Amino acid sequence: MSSGDIFYDKIHFRHDPKWSGRLGPAEGGGQMLCVACVIEMIESEDISSARKSFALIGILQVLRCSPGALRELLRQDSSVSLRFTASLLGMLHTVEDQATLEKVDQVLVQLLLELQSEVSYRFVLDEITNQLNDRLGVKDFLPTFNFLGNLVEAVPNTANSLVTQYGPLQEHLCSALLYPDEALKASVVYVWLKLFRTAGGSAAQSLPVAIRDRVCMLLLQTLANASSPNLTRNCVGLLWSLVQLPEAVSVLMNGKRDQTPCHENQSVPTGSGQNQEQQSPDQCPLPLMLKKLLMSGDEALQVTSARCIALVLVHSQCSAPFIQADVPEFLFDRVASSNSEVMLWSAYSCLLLLTEDPLFFSQCHSVYGIESLVRSLKEALQLTNMEVPKQGLLLLTEILERQPPSERLFPSASGFEAVSEAVLGGVSSSCLRVTTHAASAASALFRLNHQSRPVQYGKIVALIEAITNKFSALPLHSAAAHRSSRSLKRFNPSSEASTCEGFLLQSMICFQAACRLAEECLSEPVLKENTFTAPSKHGHAEDSLEFLCQCLLCCCDSVWMPTVIRMCEHAPNAQILQYFYSVLSSQFTLCPSLMPAFANKLASSGFFRLPLEHKSLLCAGNRHPYLNMSCCGFLQKLIKCLLYQSDPDSDSCQHDVEEVENLLLYNLPALCCRLSDWPSLLREAPGLQLCDYKGLRATQYCLVIMLQLALQQGDRLLPEQTAFSSVMWLLHSVEAQAGSALPRCVLRSALYLLAVTQDKSPTLDAAPLNCISKALSSCQSFPSLYIRHPALLHFIWRYPGLAEKYGPLVLELWLTKKAQHRDAEPTPAATAVRRESHADEEHRTGTEQEPDTETMELLTLTEDHPAVMLTLLDMVCSREASLAGRALAVLEALICRQRDYDADLCANLRPALLQALKMLSVNMGQELGQGHTAQVNSLPLVLKLLCAMQASDPPSSSSYSKMDGVHFKLLYHVSNVAGRLKPTDTGSLLPALSYLYCCLSLSPAHCTDRAVTVLLSNSGLTDQLQAVFSSSSCPSSSPPSACPPSALLCCSHLLLSSLITLQRVHSAQVKKSIGWSLNAAVHRLLVQKRNTDNLLLVSYLNLLQVLLDADLASAVVRLSTGPGLVGSRPLGVEDGALYPLGSRGTQCLSTVLSGLLLQKHELLLRASVNCLSSLLGFLQRRSPPTEKYVANQPYSQFLVYFLLSSGDSSCLHPVTLRLISLLLQHGGTSVPLEPCLHQVMEAAERGRREVLSEESAQALRLLLSQIQSTVPGPLMKQRVTAVMESLDLQAPAESCSPGRPGNVVRIGDVSICLTLP
Repeated sequence: MSSGDIFYDKIHFRHDPKWSGRLGPAEGGGQMLCVACVIEMIESEDISSARKSFALIGILQVLRCSPGALRELLRQDSSVSLRFTASLLGMLHTVEDQATLEKVDQVLVQLLLELQSEVSYRFVLDEITNQLNDRLGVKDFLPTFNFLGNLVEAVPNTANSLVTQYGPLQEHLCSALLYPDEALKASVVYVWLKLFRTAGGSAAQSLPVAIRDRVCMLLLQTLANASSPNLTRNCVGLLWSLVQLPEAVSVLMNGKRDQTPCHENQSVPTGSGQNQEQQSPDQCPLPLMLKKLLMSGDEALQVTSARCIALVLVHSQCSAPFIQADVPEFLFDRVASSNSEVMLWSAYSCLLLLTEDPLFFSQCHSVYGIESLVRSLKEALQLTNMEVPKQGLLLLTEILERQPPSERLFPSASGFEAVSEAVLGGVSSSCLRVTTHAASAASALFRLNHQSRPVQYGKIVALIEAITNKFSALPLHSAAAHRSSRSLKRFNPSSEASTCEGFLLQSMICFQAACRLAEECLSEPVLKENTFTAPSKHGHAEDSLEFLCQCLLCCCDSVWMPTVIRMCEHAPNAQILQYFYSVLSSQFTLCPSLMPAFANKLASSGFFRLPLEHKSLLCAGNRHPYLNMSCCGFLQKLIKCLLYQSDPDSDSCQHDVEEVENLLLYNLPALCCRLSDWPSLLREAPGLQLCDYKGLRATQYCLVIMLQLALQQGDRLLPEQTAFSSVMWLLHSVEAQAGSALPRCVLRSALYLLAVTQDKSPTLDAAPLNCISKALSSCQSFPSLYIRHPALLHFIWRYPGLAEKYGPLVLELWLTKKAQHRDAEPTPAATAVRRESHADEEHRTGTEQEPDTETMELLTLTEDHPAVMLTLLDMVCSREASLAGRALAVLEALICRQRDYDADLCANLRPALLQALKMLSVNMGQELGQGHTAQVNSLPLVLKLLCAMQASDPPSSSSYSKMDGVHFKLLYHVSNVAGRLKPTDTGSLLPALSYLYCCLSLSPAHCTDRAVTVLLSNSGLTDQLQAVFSSSSCPSSSPPSACPPSALLCCSHLLLSSLITLQRVHSAQVKKSIGWSLNAAVHRLLVQKRNTDNLLLVSYLNLLQVLLDADLASAVVRLSTGPGLVGSRPLGVEDGALYPLGSRGTQCLSTVLSGLLLQKHELLLRASVNCLSSLLGFLQRRSPPTEKYVANQPYSQFLVYFLLSSGDSSCLHPVTLRLISLLLQHGGTSVPLEPCLHQVMEAAERGRREVLSEESAQALRLLLSQIQSTVPGPLMKQRVTAVMESLDLQAPAESCSPGRPGNVVRIGDVSICLTLP
């Protein structure tokens, strides 16, 4: 044989040349092959094994490199082809060299593939069958079986032929598994493995049932005794193929194994083999075998074992043997120790199937494996294949859901923390499907039996927040578009939109589970208080049940509600909405204290309309009953919460809530019609009603209640005209039905709807009004029908018939309920500070403080219906103090704003007030003597109202033309009342004195002669004033109750000032003078001014101003002085000239005034400059040198500089201008004021285009005149002339003082008339 050529020289010459040929490309020469030589060499025993091996290598090379060449040679004679095949088959029994056997195997397989002949295939199978039949043993058949397995794998057709036509061969293959040689068994198992896997398992379907069952039985025996890795791997592979057949699984699970294999040289049993395979029925070895494989160190075997377990469980649904064999325990161990994706996924799948059997939990496999599962989940979440954590989370969910409550999985906090962290990792995954499974696991984890002690509320909050935070990344618009397009294209469950929707649904289930857990914890005191919390964590608010409830409400309000509404805006999802409304209902239980605000927000955001529309869209026709139930539950809780807000403490409210609950309970589930159908439903005749809470009438009641509550929160479920007419029809219908009346809760809602929708509806005539009146009369308590809304006020007062009967009631309710809608009342000190700051603001801006909204509504009502005013006045005079006080506040606000209403308002009120005052004056003594105070208590209110009217009545009114008529009578009666009051009755005395002061100050001078005469002749009034002044002079060590209130002392000072002034003007006779200590007044101003109210300081200065103008001598006042003012006797010349003030008193008073001029209080500034003017005038008349001395003090220039230091506005302020004028007038040019004058002139020149107030313009003219007469220089006079000309061209502006008539400032209960000389 030459190199590369395949022939044998010694025998080749005998062979026909047709069996020879050069194979390969012609130009290259190719390879010389003689088939006859090859066959003869293979069959000859004299040819060496090496030469045979060389020939096989050459044949194999030809088959691989020259496809079809050998086939063409063999086609010449089929017998030669079969002989060649038979020779090769024979070598499988004769050759011992393993390498040569492998080459024979390869050549045979490649030759049969080359021939592609069914005859050749059958010939091979026949030859093998004959060989097995002819021989006693199969020990030498290992190469044959290896070849057969490779042949089946390479040529699938042989597998079909073998299983359908070669039963004996199948029997031999089965029997061969009984021999002890494991290599032989591995080869046979390999044949069976290839048979079952060929053509996708189609050959296995054709295998006789008996053979298949026998293979199953033999496989169990072989696998149980297998010790070599090769045999084990092949058996496991065959087992994996078998368990994919449900019938085979049944045999494997029911079959038993025999422990007695045949001897090595024992003949192949053909008839008795099946008897050897019969086993006892009380054993099931397959679970134990698979468990053994799980314990092996080969991961491939572990994975295949797990996959086999899964398939067995799927097909047999018999998990008890595996659980009893502790297979779950070993699966959990594999889970905990493996990082392989395939291993984890397979183990998760097996365990998931095992959890379907209650035995899994009763034998505590879940308790044993939960820690391993949690640990593996944390590792699985780090893998790139997201299917693995999905399967793990699904397994965790099943365990959590199926775990019996009696067996706790997490008795300690550490276990719950670990599983919550694992779930949290799943929620935080970038894969939304993993997140969805994690949310499902969280919902199962939120069961009460899974909570540790103490409950880890912080971990629950972390999970809820993590799920909530995922919503920001959801493409909700695409999800909505996906749902809306389902009818156009086939639904794809793997699409992004459906994934988002699935996540939202699962998240909603999770959120509901968290709410349910919180509700259960609230019902158990131990869990609510978390008794077993470690002391170090007691202060952690984040780990409390209250924090969990607040977190649920916050997430629901800020994220879940907007997300679900946006998600379901175009195509609502019934499942999502079902859980959504259930979650909303839970909030009313979790955070009851926050529910009023939350309910108002829900109702005002359309959450009446939303569930009603969803019910009509998705629940009509008995569809989606659970969604209907959820919507009804939410609406019931929302309505109940809103109803409780009306009057939570009253018994009627509780009764009404229960009645409404019954109506909704029986009728709301059946109400699934559209909102557009409600009007027709309200107008439908109810017919015979057998039950008060069921039927059409009860449904109509439900509609009215929901319409009212929704409209009250701004959600108009029906057009206003439609609602008005529908409610009126319902009232007529109930009236026509004899013996029936509207329930109180329904009547209240109907009244509210009529009132609110009246403006956009036609005015009612007599018949409807009569119907309404009858309906209202059917209720014994009108306050129980009252709902606080301005429209109800206007509706009742709009119709005289209703106003006459219910007008005072509705006004009383409006005023009585007012306090419930306000904050807590401030302390008296805070009230005083607030009043003073309001007065400062009023005086600075020249505007009044606006009344609150509720008072403004009454003012508007009074403008439309003047009769309201008299009703309010009647309340002031005759009702209890709280109600009368509120009515007084409204009337005061009305009077203060009279120019916006009726100019003759005060004139209309005065006669009624006069009558009330007469009655009080007549009954005053009698009632005080009898101890009755009901009528006397209204006296302060009437007097306060008189004060408000007197201060607000315009000076141009015709009522001031003469001091008689109603004005004089009021003055007379008030003065008599004031004289008869007890000195301690400051509540009445204060407004009385304030009223008298306003009468004197606001009346023209020619109209006050009779008034001052009446007052000075009233000894009771002078005694009252003397008592006030005497008590104010008590030592500082006296108790506070001994001193009069500062407001009363202030009013007394102001009234005395007016009396002194008018007595001088009219030379009125004084019946009894009043003692007053000048020494105490100056001392208080000098030493105690920091502890004295600013208003009281103003009154002191006002009285001192009047006294100085009268040269400290008046028949009205007896002034007393002391050594602190005039020094010791005998008096000096200067003290005598200035008596009773004295030189020291003059110095003290000028110092006080200089200090007060540095204050920022507007009233104090005015009073100080006025008093300074009077002091300088007094000094000018009594002691000119002292006048010059006071005017030329160094601090005078400092005062001017200080007042000018605040910019142009302060330069032209009346007080600043008046002060400079006084210094120029009384100090002359000796006071260096030229820089100040230039500054004022510059400000005046810059402000030429601005219109000054009347007071500023008057003060500026006075100063300019003073400059012209005092300051030399033509340039200054030219500037003065130019400014005065510009002032003359300007139209007078409104006064910078408050907007009250006569420059009156009202601060609390004190009114002060402002004047600048």
